[in-house]
Amino acid sequence: MSRVVFFAFDIAEAAQIRRIESLRALGHEVSSVSFRRENMNSGFAPDWPDLPLGRSSNRRYLLRLGRMARALGTLWRHRSRLTASDVWIARNIDMALLAVAMRRLTGAREVRLVYECLDIHGLFTRGDALGAAMRWVERFVLKRCALLIVSSPGFLRAYFDPVQGNSTPVALIENKLWVAATALPRPQSPRRRAPGAPIRLGWVGTLRCARSLEILAGVADRLGDRVEIVCHGIVHDHAVPGFAEALAARPNMRHAGPYRYPGDLATVYAGCDAVWAQDLWQAGANSDWLLPNRIYEASYFGCPSIALAGTETGRRITEGGLGFAVEAPTAEALADLLMRLDADALAMASAALLGRPASDFRLTPEELAGHLSPVLPMPSEAEAIPAQ
Repeated sequence: MSRVVFFAFDIAEAAQIRRIESLRALGHEVSSVSFRRENMNSGFAPDWPDLPLGRSSNRRYLLRLGRMARALGTLWRHRSRLTASDVWIARNIDMALLAVAMRRLTGAREVRLVYECLDIHGLFTRGDALGAAMRWVERFVLKRCALLIVSSPGFLRAYFDPVQGNSTPVALIENKLWVAATALPRPQSPRRRAPGAPIRLGWVGTLRCARSLEILAGVADRLGDRVEIVCHGIVHDHAVPGFAEALAARPNMRHAGPYRYPGDLATVYAGCDAVWAQDLWQAGANSDWLLPNRIYEASYFGCPSIALAGTETGRRITEGGLGFAVEAPTAEALADLLMRLDADALAMASAALLGRPASDFRLTPEELAGHLSPVLPMPSEAEAIPAQ
C-alpha cells in the first residue's frame, strides 16, 4: 500500500472525487489538500483526510495566484503530512506548481510527482507572450514529474508531443465510468421510442458550452414538437450566460437539474434516445482533442452519442461504433441528422452498444492499477482489488 496525497483544485468536483475514490479502491492510503469552488456540490464533505486550502474561483487568475501563495503557508504548516507520503498527484497546473514548490521547500525529493491534465486550458494554446510563458511553466513542471496522466490520445498527438516536446512517462487513462465494486446493471434491452413520440436528445454532464446551447436551442426551434431536449447536470453560469432564459423560451427544452453519480446515471440515460456529446467551448484546441466522460457513460447504458466529425470525440464515436457524427457544428446539421434517425436506427445502435463488454466503457481497478504502476506498485494479495 502506498501513501498518496491528491492536490485538488476543487474537492467537490465529480471527476476529482472519482479519482480519489478509485485510488482508495486500489488499497492505497489517500488524503488530499484542496481548494473548493462554488459552482458545484456545495454540500460535499470528503470522507477521507482532507486539508482545506480555502476558496478558489473560475478564471480570475490574479486572485487565484494570491490564494495559491497563501496556500503555501498552510501547506508548510502541515508539511509533515506531505513528506510522510510516497506520491503526490496534482490535478491541473495550479496544483502541480504547489506540489513542485512544496517538494522543493521541504526537500522531499523521494516523493514522486504526478501531473494529471484532463483539459488543455486556452492559456496554453495562445500564440502571444502569455501563452509562451504558460507553456514554459508547464514544461518546468513536467521535467519534475515521474508521470503525466492524460485522458485522450488527442492531447498527446496535438499538444504534449509536438508543442511541449514531452519526455515524461505518460499514462493514458480515459474518462471511463468508475463505479468500483458498486452494482450498476446495464439495461437488458435497448430503448425504443414510442410511435409518434418526439426524439429525446440529452445534454448530460458539466454544462459549460455556450456554443452547444446555441446549437441545441436552434434544433429546438427548427424541429418544434418533433424533438425534446433534456439537459442534465450542473450549469456553469459564467460559461453559459442566458441558459435559463433560452430554456424558458422553448417548451421543448428543459433542465432536469443535477444528478447523483453514479446512482442516477441509469435513469438519466434511459430517458434519452441519443445524447449530444460534443464540447465546443474551446473549438480548435482543447474541445477538438478531448474525449468526454459522457460518451462512456452513454455507451455503457446503451445510449448512442452524437458529436462533430473531425474532432477526437467524433472520431471515437464513428470508429468505435458509439453513435453518429455531424459534419458541421450547426443546428441545421444536427436537426437534419435527428430527422434521419428513426426508431429502428436508434434501437439498432443501442443494441450494438449493449452487446459490447462493460469494460469497454467502465474503468476496472485492474486497468487503473496497470496505468499507475510506474509510480504506484500493484496491490499485494493482502491488499486485493475489490471483486467486480
